[in-house]
Parts: sequence; C-alpha cells; structure tokens
Amino acid sequence: MMLYLHGFRSSPSSFKAQMLADAFATRGLGDQWRCPQLPASPKAALALAHAQAGELLATTGQSARELTVAGSSLGGFYAIALAQALGCRAVLINPAVAAPRDLATQIGEHTLYHSDEPMTFKPEYVDELAAMSVPAISEPDRYLLIAATGDEVLDWREMVAFMPDAHHIIVPGSDHGLSNFETYMPRVLAFAGVPTP
Repeated sequence: MMLYLHGFRSSPSSFKAQMLADAFATRGLGDQWRCPQLPASPKAALALAHAQAGELLATTGQSARELTVAGSSLGGFYAIALAQALGCRAVLINPAVAAPRDLATQIGEHTLYHSDEPMTFKPEYVDELAAMSVPAISEPDRYLLIAATGDEVLDWREMVAFMPDAHHIIVPGSDHGLSNFETYMPRVLAFAGVPTP
C-alpha cells in the first residue's frame, strides 16, 4: 500500500501520481492507494498525511511496516517526517531535504500547476517546516532515494549526503519533476512490495 505526497504547488493530478494510481488500479489494489491534495500549511499537510496513513492501515489491516510513503520534492520532505514517525518505508523523488531553507524563498502568492487555483505560502509556514525537520533518518534500509543529477531546483548531492546509507537510484540528467519516472517506476513498486500484474 502506498501514500503519495505531491510537491510544492502540485496536486494528485501530477503525472507521477497518475502513473502510480494507474499501477495500483490495474492490479486491483485501488483500496491500497491514497494521494490527497495537500494544503499549503506544512503542519496541516503533515496532519492530513498522518490521517490518510491511518486510514490506509485501518482499511487494509496491515502494519505500518507494509506501508510505503512516497513523496516528490516538498512531498519527499513530508514523507521523511512521516516515515520516521510511523516506521514505514519511504520512496523519495528529488526530495527537498532542506525544505525550511528552500521554501523560505517562496513566501507569497502562487498558483497551483494543475488548476491555476491561488495558493498563499505564509512566513509562518517556514517555521512549521523547521519544526518537523528530521536531523537524520533511522533504519536507512527503509528509504529509497531517486535523485536526478539534472534537477534544476534542488541539488542531488545534498540529498545523497542527507541519507548516505539509504538505497539510491542516481538518475543521470533528467529534471526536478523526473520526467522519465516511467523508467524507474518498476523499482519503486518493487521496493513498496507491490506485486507485478
């Protein structure tokens, strides 16, 4: 089962979320998939993610060890916090491992990528990010990092340095959105314990 957390200004309509949703649906595992629209407030976003994880565990009757939280960019930052709290697996796609620093430059008005809906990122949200920061991951074997060397937003080397002992897939080139995600999706699904169709 998987909980997918999208990135800053993104949504469940992102292509990675849609590809994963389709993979679960074609395997008859739609009840083991969640991808909520995250609010702008990091504190509210993490609370929603916790609630969705709890709902998945209650629905399936499985343990947290069977859950994989996947996250892209800011969603990867949330996924780290959630995986540390629950003891579950995490797949991190170009994660914002230093989100309080990186998002401090994004205070102000924005629009969402997939709907053009307005979104306000407030100064206090940076403090919320700082409050949930994880200084170091435990049990690095539970983590799969997919880092693109061509990420134009975040530095892949910083991601690797944050979790040197995790499982790594270093993608030559590509971009922040990991537009060639399809190539790596089978390994993501295998790491999450999702059966082949």
